[in-house]
Amino acid sequence: MNLHEYQGKDLLKQFGVPVQEGIVATTVEEAVEAWKSIREKTGTDVVVVKAQIHAGGRGKGGGVKLAKNLDELKEHAGNILGMMLKTPQTPGGLNGPGKLVRKILIAEDSYRPDFDACKEYYVSILTDREKKCNVIIYSTEGGMEIEKVAEETPHLVHKEYVDPELGLQAFQTRKVAFNLGLSGQAFKNMTKFVAALYKAFTTSDATLFEINPCLKTPDDRIVAVDCKVSLDDNALFRHKDLEEWRDTDEEDPIEVEAKKYDLNYVKLDGNVGCMVNGAGLAMATMDIIKLSGGEPANFLDVGGTADAARVEQAFRIILKDPAVKAILINIFGGIVRCDRVAQGVVDAYKNLGGVNVPIIVRLQGTNADLAKKIIDESGLKVYSATLLQEAADLVKKVLQEEVNA
Repeated sequence: MNLHEYQGKDLLKQFGVPVQEGIVATTVEEAVEAWKSIREKTGTDVVVVKAQIHAGGRGKGGGVKLAKNLDELKEHAGNILGMMLKTPQTPGGLNGPGKLVRKILIAEDSYRPDFDACKEYYVSILTDREKKCNVIIYSTEGGMEIEKVAEETPHLVHKEYVDPELGLQAFQTRKVAFNLGLSGQAFKNMTKFVAALYKAFTTSDATLFEINPCLKTPDDRIVAVDCKVSLDDNALFRHKDLEEWRDTDEEDPIEVEAKKYDLNYVKLDGNVGCMVNGAGLAMATMDIIKLSGGEPANFLDVGGTADAARVEQAFRIILKDPAVKAILINIFGGIVRCDRVAQGVVDAYKNLGGVNVPIIVRLQGTNADLAKKIIDESGLKVYSATLLQEAADLVKKVLQEEVNA
C-alpha cells in the first residue's frame, strides 16, 4: 500500500524523523488557510505547493511549485488542483492520461534562508530479497533520479546491508554519515536520522522508504523534504491505523473492486485473462500463456475455497479489462471440488448474459472428470482441457482465430 507524501511524513514524525512541515489542502481556500498558518509560524510568505499523487517525478510534470507570496499561492494551488498530472511514473508515462490531483501539500520552504548553503542527499531503505536482509541505499547526489545516478556514476551510490535479526548497528549509521562526507553536528544528526528512519521502516512493516531529497540545512539539521512510503499489504492487519490511510482513488479501480471480494488481483498489460487458485499455479499459468504466444492480462487468485459466487465475481473483474481476448481458468481441486468450480463457470457465463471472449477451462483434482462433463455439456463457448499443454494449445488457437477474424 502506497502512502501520499503528507501521510509518509506523518508516519516518520511518529518515530522522531525530522521532516519538512506542511498542511494538506483539497481546495484553494484550504490552501490559503494553510499558507496563513505556515506564515504565522515561519514569518515568511514563501511556501512550496506539492501535488499529492502516488507517483514520483511530480516536479518535472508541473506538480511542484514555489509560491513566494499569497497571489502565487492561489495561482499554483488553482492550477495544480484538478490537473491531470503526467510523470514518468504515472500510468502510461508522459504519453498516458496522467493522474488527477485531488490534494496538495502546502509545505514550508526548507531551503530558506540560503539555498546555496544547503546540500541534498538520497537515502532509502528497502528489502533485498536475494540477500534476505534490509538495505540502506544512499548517495550524495540527492534530488536526482537515483536510477540515472546509478547508471552514470555508480560509485556515488552506496549500500549498507542490515541483518534483520541483529538490527541496525551504531557503526553502520556512522558509516552512512561518513560516506556522505558529513562532519560535526551534521554527522551526528545524520546518524540519528538514519537510526530513526530504520526504526520507522521495520516497525511499520514497510517495503520501501525513499527520502529524496534528504536535506542538510545551513544550520546542519537533517530533514526529509520528500518521502515515498510503501507498506506491506500482508502486514496491514497489524496496523489498522495505517490501513485507514489507503487512498483508493489512487489505485486501479478494478484492483479495488477485487479486494472487496477477497480476490488477489493485479492488472497486467496482456490479452489473456487468468483465473487460478494459488500463486504458484498462477505463475505457471502465466508462463504457459507466454509460451503459447499470448500475454497475461492479469494475475487473479480466487483462493482455495472458490465457489460459484466468487468465480462469477472473478469473471466480472477480468472482463472489465477491454484488452482481454480470451480467458484461461486453471484450477487444481485440492480443497475445492472441480465440479463446483465448473458449475460456477457455467452459472457465471449465463448470469453475465453471455461472454464475448472464448474461455478455456482446465480443472484437475477432486471430481475433475465430472467437471469436464459439466463444461462439455453446457453448450456454451467454453473449451475444456485436461493437460496444461492442451490448455496452452487452446489459448494459441483462440488467439489465432481472433487475429484471423
